[in-house]
Amino acid sequence: MEIDRRAFIGSLGGVAAVQAMSPNARAEALEHYMIEQLNSSEGINEEDNATLPFYDPERPVPRGTGRLFAENKNLKPMPAKPTLVDFFELRFAPARHVLQSAARAIKTGQPERTVLACLLHDTVLSLIKPDHGWWGAQLYEPYVDERVSWGIRYHQALRFFPDPEVGYEYPDFYNRIFGKDYEPDAHLQAAHKKARDHKWYMEARLITMNDEYSFDREAKVSIEPFIDIIGRHFKQPAEGLGGDDSPSSHMWRTIANPNRPL
Repeated sequence: MEIDRRAFIGSLGGVAAVQAMSPNARAEALEHYMIEQLNSSEGINEEDNATLPFYDPERPVPRGTGRLFAENKNLKPMPAKPTLVDFFELRFAPARHVLQSAARAIKTGQPERTVLACLLHDTVLSLIKPDHGWWGAQLYEPYVDERVSWGIRYHQALRFFPDPEVGYEYPDFYNRIFGKDYEPDAHLQAAHKKARDHKWYMEARLITMNDEYSFDREAKVSIEPFIDIIGRHFKQPAEGLGGDDSPSSHMWRTIANPNRPL
């Protein structure tokens, strides 16, 4: 995907605003911008355009929040007992970035646990953007193998640290936009060190290695190839996501009804 550098910087408030941001904040903003562009209405059929909360530059949301908080009166209601697939179809869709990442994990021969982690790793960006690794881990912890949520938590930090031994290089598109002056925030440096020394290090590293940084708008993706994997590895509550009493059920209710006033 080609990025209009001027348009991107304008979306952040201009050159002065970008210069005031930390290198890490710039990198986060760039990836979020690219994901939203990938999820924009271009190339989506008219029926979906009328029902999904796509990125719309004319309908901005408060900085740091996800696109679900751009008021969209056309959102379809969730089923009474919504499943993860329902959330993908009605709230996360088109979810091209994570679907491409999960497809890449299958193509590179990863185990189903890693495929699921790649499928879920950035979905929380529909809700909130800062520290999305930690928010995403909290969202999914009650329902997945703890290695999946652990990997989601630490993938955010590991993106900024190359590991030549396993073939992971720093994403080139960050450098193309901002240069090579990145200094990750202190909490990300600490998280990288902790993850690097942990027995589950590769759970998070494999997410970064199968993350789809090319953001291919022409790729044909669907949740269908992953439904069986979800069925085997996601603990769907009988009450529906948001209807159970898990530590993250409030997050699912917010995603289901982002415009509820109270």
